Amino acid sequence: MNPSEIKNLPVNEKLQIMEALWEDLKSHAEREPLPEWHRSLLDSRRKAVEEGREVIHDWDRVKLSLESKPR
Repeated sequence: MNPSEIKNLPVNEKLQIMEALWEDLKSHAEREPLPEWHRSLLDSRRKAVEEGREVIHDWDRVKLSLESKPR
């Protein structure tokens, strides 16, 4: 199936394809080494968190915070 065929599908079918692709990519990503630029970025972010310069926020908490803000 090519991208132009996907564009013509109903949303629910697009979501099914997207979920299948995501699962496939996840299984391959665990076997693929990280590019050096990505590893370096992750290391610098981890260091910033460890040194207290950055804070990690739980996604569920962030989502609740965003949903409670007026639009």
